[in-house]
Amino acid sequence: MIPEGWEEASLGELTRDQAIGTGLRGGDEGPSLPLLKMGNILWGGVDLRDVENVGEAIIAAEDCRVTHGDILFNTRNTPLLVGKTAFWHAPFEAAIDNNIMRIRLRAETDSAFVARWMGSNFGRKAIGRFVCASTSVGAVYWRDLRKLKLPLPPLSEQRRITEILSTWDRAIEKVETLIANARAQKQALMQQLLPQGPTPPKKRLPGFSGEWRTLRIGDVAKEISERAGEEAGYPVLSCSKYDGMVESLSYFKKKVYSDDTSNYKVMRRGTFGFPSNHIEEGSIGYQDLFDAGIVSPIYCVFATDEQVDNGFLYKLLKTDRYRQIFAAATNASVDRRGSLRWKEFSRIPLPLPPLEEQRAINEAVNAVADVERGYETQLTALRQEKAALMQQLLTGKRRVKLPESEVA
Repeated sequence: MIPEGWEEASLGELTRDQAIGTGLRGGDEGPSLPLLKMGNILWGGVDLRDVENVGEAIIAAEDCRVTHGDILFNTRNTPLLVGKTAFWHAPFEAAIDNNIMRIRLRAETDSAFVARWMGSNFGRKAIGRFVCASTSVGAVYWRDLRKLKLPLPPLSEQRRITEILSTWDRAIEKVETLIANARAQKQALMQQLLPQGPTPPKKRLPGFSGEWRTLRIGDVAKEISERAGEEAGYPVLSCSKYDGMVESLSYFKKKVYSDDTSNYKVMRRGTFGFPSNHIEEGSIGYQDLFDAGIVSPIYCVFATDEQVDNGFLYKLLKTDRYRQIFAAATNASVDRRGSLRWKEFSRIPLPLPPLEEQRAINEAVNAVADVERGYETQLTALRQEKAALMQQLLTGKRRVKLPESEVA
């Protein structure tokens, strides 16, 4: 249903110019511009963290320049990612490669409104009908995309909707900055308080001066090989590189484990585990999700004694230094399958401060992590609220109030 006062138009009718970017590279010794590729285009935005340059000579010979107000459309990608749409609002020019289409609209249409509609859930669904896809590659051609039908309010209402949604964008960006700052603060604190080499860190928390001891993991931990047997009801767990232990079904959104779990190992709450064939990637986890869960037989499960604060140890084992140690130990293992078994793992050196200092370090890092999680919760809420608002505003289910001068 088209709301009162709105009209339906095709993207082709609204467009005054469109072009595919360049397939050329290089020429950046002299004047150049950033070259946007499909990885730089996000759903609704542009990521400029990893951008190469392309020379002005190439840009002059090819119609691949983008300026403020252009719509960027990802024409080729995987079937799930093709069709990413963004509005270029940066105050500088850039160039696009041949996986990106530049779309310039007529003056009577607000490009930011159209870009937001195309990147919305309903816009993506509509564009999805034009995707020509194989198993690994999807493509959208202008001959089809130009037929895309959009509901359009009057120009003044388009601009007002864009202004409202931009306010939400700025709020989201501020929270994202707060998260990045909290994450950097946490990382800096961990680098200061946790050993980055074979010797204890130089920085100590106030009030602590006791000696650090260098033991081996096997001195403070023991392997556990409890099997699930016929016991039913245990959740199946997996270990991810960044998130540690996760519930398998929730994390992977599908079943990736065996039907017969009787030989799976039990991980009680408060134990550690790692897949012996992937630990060189840093995949080690601490089980604090359930009273008990089960993991594949390839996992090594262990528990610590009273000399160790588990929170401190988990943070230590997740550092880049220990990922490198795990990789080196795996490469040196006699196991030709590229696995690290408990025998070799238990010999890895472990620098430990007194127990009270371990607890204090863990609490200090947790305090910063709690701030980060609070911001992440806030960010999730903002994104959900913005998505709901977009659904209403871009379809006309909720109308915006305009100043009397604009209404006239």
